[in-house]
Amino acid sequence: MTDGSAYKDYVAGLIAGVATVIIGHPFDTVKVKLQKHNTDAYGIKYRSGLHCTARILKTEGVKGLYRGATSSFVGMAFESSLLFGIYSQTKQLLEGGVQSEKPRPSVIIPSAAFGGAVISFVLCPSELVKCRMQIQGTDSLVPKSSTYDGPLDCALKTIKTEGATGIFRGGFTTLLRESIGNAVFFSTYEHVRYYMHLQLKGTPSSQNNLTDVGVGIMSGGLSGIAFWSAVLPLDVAKTIIQTSPDRGSTRNPFQILKLIYRRSGVKGCYTGLGPTILRAFPANAAAIVTWELAVKLLGEG
Repeated sequence: MTDGSAYKDYVAGLIAGVATVIIGHPFDTVKVKLQKHNTDAYGIKYRSGLHCTARILKTEGVKGLYRGATSSFVGMAFESSLLFGIYSQTKQLLEGGVQSEKPRPSVIIPSAAFGGAVISFVLCPSELVKCRMQIQGTDSLVPKSSTYDGPLDCALKTIKTEGATGIFRGGFTTLLRESIGNAVFFSTYEHVRYYMHLQLKGTPSSQNNLTDVGVGIMSGGLSGIAFWSAVLPLDVAKTIIQTSPDRGSTRNPFQILKLIYRRSGVKGCYTGLGPTILRAFPANAAAIVTWELAVKLLGEG
């Protein structure tokens, strides 16, 4: 990879981000609603992710599942572009020109954690808007007077009522989630990919494009599951921090998780696990396959 071709990692990442939103946003909407409603002491409780989905489809149709998707498309495309680009470039820098086929955790973990920390600054405002849009609609806990007409209206009202820093509410929790989560994600991805290719080495299909897609699906899907299994409690805390109407409420994720644990145990800290895991495999498989394919088409392969 030459310095002149660095932009291709960012372009490929952007395309991967769009694919992630198309596949994953409906699952994300259900997850956010579960996290908001099922952890609120006075909220309407959903029996399951399926029950929540059925309620949305019945009252709002398919568009209800894509509520908040506009900010998600913009945020995820930019965020994914930065993440994959920074990860690839930092990894190349840390390798010092000596590329090893075998995954090196001493290179993968800092590259992924750094990429995660950087994108958290982009992700935090877009996710705040997305979450606030998603909790409107079906069984909303938001008073009618406080609803938003769209993502821009939400962002402007947030800045007007909470100041410029209001749009970054939950920033520390997002940074923690992304740094830890992406270190887990890329470690899993690189190892699963390496060992799958190792098993396929020498077989007639080892150089097959279809085989590459299959490896991409498995490595991406399993990495997505690993990411969310590691950081879902932080995501629950982030949703509560970003959607709380009380400006003075705590922004410490560990205090929030302590309160949830007291009320609902470990299960409460993993609220939304079902739709999150269901989303994690296809959305991240799509992201990795799209990223790898885009990198090849852009002349990197």
